[in-house]
Order: sequence, then structure tokens, then C-alpha cells
Amino acid sequence: MIDIANVVELVPNPNIPPLNPGDTVRVHSKVVESGRERTQVYEGVVIRIRRAGSQSSFTVRRVTHSVGIERTYLYHSPRLEKVEVTRRALVRRAKLYYLRELRGKAARLKEKPRDRR
Repeated sequence: MIDIANVVELVPNPNIPPLNPGDTVRVHSKVVESGRERTQVYEGVVIRIRRAGSQSSFTVRRVTHSVGIERTYLYHSPRLEKVEVTRRALVRRAKLYYLRELRGKAARLKEKPRDRR
């Protein structure tokens, strides 16, 4: 039997636009360091989107000092302040794990043509 009093309805974060794999995004998240809270910006390419209800998440990859770093963010997390899409890429896969093996110019993605409206 389900206790209806403990059911919480999921509300999607209005600060997260629709994302697709290959999008370059700038994620603003709240970070707690030594008791203080600040906003940290992380920019990279969305390599994976996992749609699973309350556990929906997206993974962002960036390369810093020739080391690839991936961070996974939950869609329904209160720690996410906002997500900005800086560019959209043309990709033919749902998961871009092949970018992990590519280096330098080989890891570039073609930009998606903009709508002319």
C-alpha cells in the first residue's frame, strides 16, 4: 500500500533548457566549501543523457590540461542553478563515448545549422 502523504511530485527545473548529446553547455551549480556556498561554472560537451524519471541525468565532458574530466548532473537537483547552451552540434549517436579516445582537432564536432526564422 502506498502512503499518499509521502508522495512528492517532481517538478522539472525551469532553468534547464532541452538538451541533446553534442551540445556545448555551461552548467552553473552550487558548491559548498568550508561552510560557504558559491556558484561554480563548468563548461563542456554533453556526451550522455539518461532519461529515467526522478533519476534523469546528463553527463558533461571537458578536457583541461590534456586530461578529460566528466561530471554527471541530475536534472531534478536543487544544486543546479542554471544551464546555458552555448552551441549545438550535429551528431549521429545518442551516447558520445567515442570522444573519450579522440584528441585535439579530431574531437571537434560539426556545428548544427541554425534555424532561419
